[in-house]
Amino acid sequence: MSKVVVVESPAKAKTINKYLGDDYHVLASYGHIRDLPPKDGSVDPDQDFAMLWQTDPRAEKQVKAIAEALKGASQLILATDPDREGEAISWHVQKVLEERKALKGIDVTRVAFNEITKSAVLDAIAKPRALDQDLIDAYLARRALDYLVGFTLSPVLWRKLPGARSAGRVQSVALRLISEREAEIERFNPQEYWSIEADFRTQERKSFTARLTHLDGTKLDRLDIKNEAQAKAAVAAIEAGDFTISEVEKKRVRRNPQPPFTTSTLQQEASRKLGFSATRTMQLAQRLYEGVDFDGETVGLITYMRTDGVQLSQEAIQSIRTAIGSTYGDRYLPNTARVYTSRAKNAQEAHEAIRPTDVKRTPDSLKNHIDADQLKLYTLVWKRTVASQMASAELDQTAIDVLDRKGRSTLRATGSVIAFDGFLTLYQEDRDEPASEDDESGKILPPVERGENVARQETRSDQHHTQPPPRYSEASLVKKLEELGIGRPSTYASIMQVLQDRQYVTLDKRRFVPEDRGRLVTTFLSSFFTRYVAYNFTADLETQLDDVSAGQLDWRKVLREFWQAFKGSVDGTKDLSITQVIEALDQELATHFFPTGPDGAPDRGCPSCDGGRLSLRLGKFGAFIGCSNYPNCRFTRQLGEAAGGKTNGADGEEMNLPKVLGIDPETGQEVSLRKGPYGVYVQLGEPPEGSKEKPKRASLPRQMPPADIDLPKGLSLLSLPRPIGDHPETGTKIEAGIGRYGPYLKYDSVYVNLPPDDTVLTIGLNHAVELIAQKGAKKKAGRALGDHPDDGKPVTVHAGRFGPYAQHGALRATLPKSESMDDIALERALEILAAKAAKGGAAGGKGKPAKAAAKPKAAKKPAAKKAAAKKPAAKKAPAKGTAKAKASGGGARKAAT
Repeated sequence: MSKVVVVESPAKAKTINKYLGDDYHVLASYGHIRDLPPKDGSVDPDQDFAMLWQTDPRAEKQVKAIAEALKGASQLILATDPDREGEAISWHVQKVLEERKALKGIDVTRVAFNEITKSAVLDAIAKPRALDQDLIDAYLARRALDYLVGFTLSPVLWRKLPGARSAGRVQSVALRLISEREAEIERFNPQEYWSIEADFRTQERKSFTARLTHLDGTKLDRLDIKNEAQAKAAVAAIEAGDFTISEVEKKRVRRNPQPPFTTSTLQQEASRKLGFSATRTMQLAQRLYEGVDFDGETVGLITYMRTDGVQLSQEAIQSIRTAIGSTYGDRYLPNTARVYTSRAKNAQEAHEAIRPTDVKRTPDSLKNHIDADQLKLYTLVWKRTVASQMASAELDQTAIDVLDRKGRSTLRATGSVIAFDGFLTLYQEDRDEPASEDDESGKILPPVERGENVARQETRSDQHHTQPPPRYSEASLVKKLEELGIGRPSTYASIMQVLQDRQYVTLDKRRFVPEDRGRLVTTFLSSFFTRYVAYNFTADLETQLDDVSAGQLDWRKVLREFWQAFKGSVDGTKDLSITQVIEALDQELATHFFPTGPDGAPDRGCPSCDGGRLSLRLGKFGAFIGCSNYPNCRFTRQLGEAAGGKTNGADGEEMNLPKVLGIDPETGQEVSLRKGPYGVYVQLGEPPEGSKEKPKRASLPRQMPPADIDLPKGLSLLSLPRPIGDHPETGTKIEAGIGRYGPYLKYDSVYVNLPPDDTVLTIGLNHAVELIAQKGAKKKAGRALGDHPDDGKPVTVHAGRFGPYAQHGALRATLPKSESMDDIALERALEILAAKAAKGGAAGGKGKPAKAAAKPKAAKKPAAKKAAAKKPAAKKAPAKGTAKAKASGGGARKAAT
């Protein structure tokens, strides 16, 4: 009797099937097969948090395939990923199969492996266990919390703050971090200060530079020399002096390597070194984990990439040490292996760090087996892992004090030299921010002796101004969230993506900039739900969830304590009027929306009338700035504009809009950059006077700063959608464009949203084909069978919502259940289409594939359909993917394909 193995992805299923042989049937669940329905009541606090689950219609095919495979099988082996989410997927699979009575007489076991290699898989199969109920309970608690916060708090936002999208338990706190950093930058007042340096020459005629540290017996702090007059006085004191070496300090220090990667440190370093977003990093890591074809065998290249652990197995450590000794020599190999321990409290602490499955598989050996981005990430993992077991680097640090014999001034020179590079020969961690002006590491100082006279040469004074704290990058935000104990590293990528998708923040030169919509939401939550966006409260809640994972706390107890206080806070806002909300936000964000006046207070004077006072107002399209003398004064300003009708460009500089970019050489019309209620856009020409026809316009992608738009880019945007090329396998045309929901790829009738990292203007055919394949669009787009003999138009076969169908022009005909779309030939398709035409068939109708082609996100409704769309319809639960469906901020993890 066969054994059925369930994993998460088809790529993993294919690999593991090869390892296990004919006695095993390996199937994929394609991630989560069920989730909480996106409607009220899916979690019922009055029934002790009973949860209503719904099988995803898209997973029905996989569930049926697993149930069918179990007929006659002796065992079901649940082999999903080795973390809380993987445990939950296995639990869902078992529960759904039990409900369908597909597990009668079948032994159900759970196995987990940290890497997809033959030895690891076979070892795991030999050591089955039961499902871990503690991990499942932690998943249930986290999922219920995300749902309750999203579906309770988001409606409050919609009612009290029109224009807001939704709120989530963790991303609201991340948004607060980004918004508060922006407020710090806005409040920042730069301070002037001066640094004084002098060049000296030794008796051996060697030169070095020293910085003033003491003046007239007082130790100087960085900001003590405040202006040019003080700087000139300090320079004069140095130039009047006679100098000697008063102290020489030398010491050797050791620098140890960093531990191997965890999920968060990999995301941070990939952002710093490679410029990858957290989402892109996790996508690439998933592919490396699931495996690639290598020498005729599919092999996983790295261990599981969702982990908080930094430890390595003894087998891995021994293999790494052997590689270090043979490649770099014994000098680079410490006497004993380095052992790293994690400070993480949750159950994923037991996982290994992210490492290569085989250290002998060097990056150079993989150049012809994986794509460029995969190779970059693998190289990063390989180097960090090997370096973590290498010898410490040794540095000689030197400090020289130069003293004026008259005692008026002391200057210090510092430097360090690498005496032995150790692990630095292979790897050095990058910084989130550039080195400070005081950093003199790497400077080599000449040999000097105490009491030696030195000759002063040039003396310089340099003016500086203190800088505001930098905006968060993805790397620094991940680091901050982890430091505060907010969320879990495996969720950081989705948190940052959600904030961008809801247009609460944008990425400008890889730094997060909060949109005004995001600032309003943060201020609203901080004003009326203070506790639930407090950093310590969110971190404490994460600790409780970790305790649930460890079996130390009941998950329903956590929910009861949370819900009682949370519901009270929500109920307390029922009598809160929109006017009260707007007044509170207007007061809190005054320094952001209005320029500072001569008295230091926000200047609210209306530029269009006398006596008018500007304040935050609420209209049909959300919040805006308006005048108190309305309707006599109709001055308004969009929130995205600064005072005076300006908008921020790159680096925060102000731009006057509208701005003429130039003349279109084809039409002779002006191309201009403008700002409307929905953001900045490019416009071609002006409509004729009295005409209702709108000029051609093109929106800017969110990741494209307005300051970067010139005439060529403006014309490129106006020319969208643009053809990219034909799909190399099907010959179907691929286009790139910008729609209502952002940049997209169009392939046949399939639309694929472009990730933020990709630009709609430059994406090439190879990358487009890869993105289409990731979405499974190739299958949906159909297979060309040949040309119709009557008119020469193509005949294709497609996988539709109601089954496979053949298509010729507008005519579609469902294939009989006995026939597969993969096997059908042109002649048979012509027969089926002819039979449909004889019945008077056309696209549409009950059960016909035409209904399968759902309206793509990027496509715009035709005018006729827009009118029809206004008809009242029966109220129903929101579809998955709507704002309400996404309100909880959690949701099922996508299948790894």
